[in-house]
Formats: sequence, C-alpha cells, structure tokens
Amino acid sequence: MLATLSDRREFGDGWVFERKLDGVRMLVVREGGRTRLLSRTGQRLDDTFPEVGAALTAQESGDFTVDGEIVAFSRGRTDFSRLQQRLGLTRQRDIEATGVSVTYYVFDLLRLEGRDTRRLPLRARKSLLRRALAYRSPLRFTPHRNAGGAELLADACARGWEGLIAKRADGPYVPRRSTDWLKLKCSQEQEFVVGGFTEPARSRVGLGALLLGYYEQGRLRYAGKVGTGFDRRTLLALRERLDELAVRGSPFDGPVRADRVHWTEPELVAQIAFTEWTRDGMLRHPRFLGLRTDKDPREVVRERAAG
Repeated sequence: MLATLSDRREFGDGWVFERKLDGVRMLVVREGGRTRLLSRTGQRLDDTFPEVGAALTAQESGDFTVDGEIVAFSRGRTDFSRLQQRLGLTRQRDIEATGVSVTYYVFDLLRLEGRDTRRLPLRARKSLLRRALAYRSPLRFTPHRNAGGAELLADACARGWEGLIAKRADGPYVPRRSTDWLKLKCSQEQEFVVGGFTEPARSRVGLGALLLGYYEQGRLRYAGKVGTGFDRRTLLALRERLDELAVRGSPFDGPVRADRVHWTEPELVAQIAFTEWTRDGMLRHPRFLGLRTDKDPREVVRERAAG
C-alpha cells in the first residue's frame, strides 16, 4: 500500500499519524519455516539485512506477513544516504565493514497464523501487530498518535523528521496507492529516473551531473539535472554503472539543455531533494540522496499534492 502526497493540514477524528521514515520499504513473509525479505519490486533482501531476517525468524509466531521500513540512523535521524552503504551488499564481511546498523520499523500486518488481515481496520491490524511480535533490536513497532494536523507536522519538522504519514484508522490495506494514506512532507523530495549524465569538469571525477526525468502518459519528461550530493566514491561507482547502460539517443521526450551529454537506458532511480518546481517544470536546487533499488522506473511520476 502506497501513500499519496498531500498538503492537507486539518484532520478530524478517525485518523492516526506515524513518523515518515527516510528508508526503504520492505515486506517480510514468514511461513513454512522460511523467512523472506522482499523489496517493493520483489527483490530478495535476505542477504543484505541478515540481522532483520534472524530477528523475525526467532519470533514465536511462524506464520505472518508484515510491512515496514528499513532505516539507518545518523545523529538520531533516519539517513537514506547512510542506508545506501548497505544496499546491494550480500557478504557478511562487507556488511560489517560499513559499520552501518539498521532498524526495521514494522507498521502493518497483512497476515497472521493463516488469516488474511488486510480487510481489518488499521487500528485492529496495528493492535494485532503489537502483540504478535517481540520487539528487540533491530526490530521496532512504529508508534502513532491519534490526533494531529498542522501542529503535529510542525513539531515533526522541528525535530528534523522527513514528515508524517496520516492514515485512516478504519481503512483496509490495499495493494496500491491510496488517499487513505497521506504523505505530509517537511520538504520536497521524490524519486526521479536517470536518463543520462554530463562529463565532469576540472578536478571532478566520474560525472558532472545526472539528467533526471519522470513518466507522464508513458513518456519520460525531463526535469533537470543534479550535480550536488555526491562524494568521490559515489561519482566513480555511478559512472561505472551508467557506462553499462549507454545508448545512442535520448530517452527523454523533448529537448534537453545540457552539454557533453551521455544518454543511458532509463533504468536507475535516484532519490532527490529539492526546494521547489519552477514554472517550466524544472527542479530548483536539487540534491542527490542516493539510488533506489526498490522502485520500478516506470512507476516514477511527478508527485502532486492531493489536498
């Protein structure tokens, strides 16, 4: 189930509010003596986060499916860039070398002891979830508030959080984007598809900037380029991956204003922070946060507040 971006700030009764976490969504399925960790795109993450798999395998219950977000912390805040250091790693020695600990925040229950719980109201699902598992590191239950709105969001932003997720307390769990879950953000941030890059200049290595876009009616629309937020290692790693995706023509629908461009297959998805959209549909002051392996490029669209 996916949340819809919203600028709504007033809520009546019947909503609960959770902290918006800056991490990667992950389903965990425990059945038949096996535990599977799955990304949104169905990618197996068992070897990437073995400590999470071990914690859920050790549960008294042997039959459940839970939904949650896996995060890494930096100075008390969830840090997507820090989590990036763990993504893609599968060998224990490589994982340990990063020094990055992760936490899996569980916030929903889809199945328990052979029973499909998705049609139950959210409050009932969360009540069952709280009692179904033992919450020890790296596993955490996601708490919620029963009232909120503008003041609660302001407090979340003051704490340095990414924002809040508002959820209808009586809503079912549906496998799609829904206005029963609303994203209330402190700042602008979303995913974009990488369709190319520019050559580096002066002492820069790897690449100059990534060329970004999103899909609209099946066509990849250009949204601008991002040249900040990279360290040297990331620049070199990105260049290596992008060279493998090289194509001769632009994947974007329409002109792209950039020099010394290399086009690529639109397969990589980047998480980008920015201040606002310009009138001509370009990103203002974008900053690279990391690549997302849990998002299908064809699902990346321009997020618009639902109100």
